[in-house]
Amino acid sequence: MNDPARADGPRLAADLGKSDLLELYEYMALARAAEDRLEIMLKQGHVKGGLYRSLGQEAVGVGSAFALDRRVDGTGDMIAQTVRTTGAIFLMGGTPLQYFRQYLARSTGPTRGREANVHWCDFRKGLLGPVSPLGTMTQVMAGITLVFKQTGQPRVGLAYAGDGQTSTGAWHEGLNFAAVRRCPFVAIVQSNKYAFSTPIRLQTRLASFTGKAAGYGIESRSVDGNDVLEVFEATRDAVARARDGGGVTLIEARTYRRLGHAQHDAQEYVPREEIEEWERKDPIGRFRERMVREGWALESELDALDVAARERCEKDAERAIQEPAPDAEEAVQRVYEGLITSVPWTRLPEPTPRGAAI
Repeated sequence: MNDPARADGPRLAADLGKSDLLELYEYMALARAAEDRLEIMLKQGHVKGGLYRSLGQEAVGVGSAFALDRRVDGTGDMIAQTVRTTGAIFLMGGTPLQYFRQYLARSTGPTRGREANVHWCDFRKGLLGPVSPLGTMTQVMAGITLVFKQTGQPRVGLAYAGDGQTSTGAWHEGLNFAAVRRCPFVAIVQSNKYAFSTPIRLQTRLASFTGKAAGYGIESRSVDGNDVLEVFEATRDAVARARDGGGVTLIEARTYRRLGHAQHDAQEYVPREEIEEWERKDPIGRFRERMVREGWALESELDALDVAARERCEKDAERAIQEPAPDAEEAVQRVYEGLITSVPWTRLPEPTPRGAAI
């Protein structure tokens, strides 16, 4: 949270006031609305590349990012986002408009059409864009948080990983390094039951990913990843511990990927009844029901947040659609500092065979 001590009336749950609880709901609703709109744009032919959704996992990204010190001046905490942490990106300061521009490869987007989906960095907002090899961002964040420690900055880094990443060497190397150096680092495993089409049982003999933490001597905690307050509380404790010099914590967020790995994955390897079971555990629906039941919010207040999220995403999506794609000449600009690259031989008027004298 940006300011945990701010006045917000009575504490209603997890030491949060009403405005905090409404904000949690707002960002889960915004994440889903943005992805819903993006799916429409994909079917219309606007999206460049694949579409990855966090449907059913919104509580993980939102609950965890809400526990961070979020700033826009380059002095706050950082996250290494993934395609299933849309809500976290928005909480850290990324916008639906940037999100749409990026997926549509617009020249106005964060990477000016050079990268896809959530692969963009904004160090002032604490966004560390992913690189494609799985597990690598755990290594990168370990290095960043080591800098935080060595320079005395009271900052924490959080890296998300799907359960498939825990089977990569890079993830283990990064976690071990951060553990040994007692970096201010929180590792969240989104245990959503599948890595593409591979179920957890074919990846590990462990009943819980927290068992991996024991091998590195770090703290761990397993939480209901569809309960946004439980995710928030676990992350808040881990962040406070990291900021106080207590080192790394691994959090397993038990959740479910209700769609395929991407929209091109028909998910034929998953029993329909399994998906239906998790639809009943929808994190937004559960939180909404609890908010009304406990008297934390009125139905009308939550309805208004839903409508506002959909209207904002529709407006921003239409704006992004109307914006231009980058010019071809821009492809080599702002890629190499102080270096003008030559035209590849394959693009010459008369391509020269590789190895021949030019």
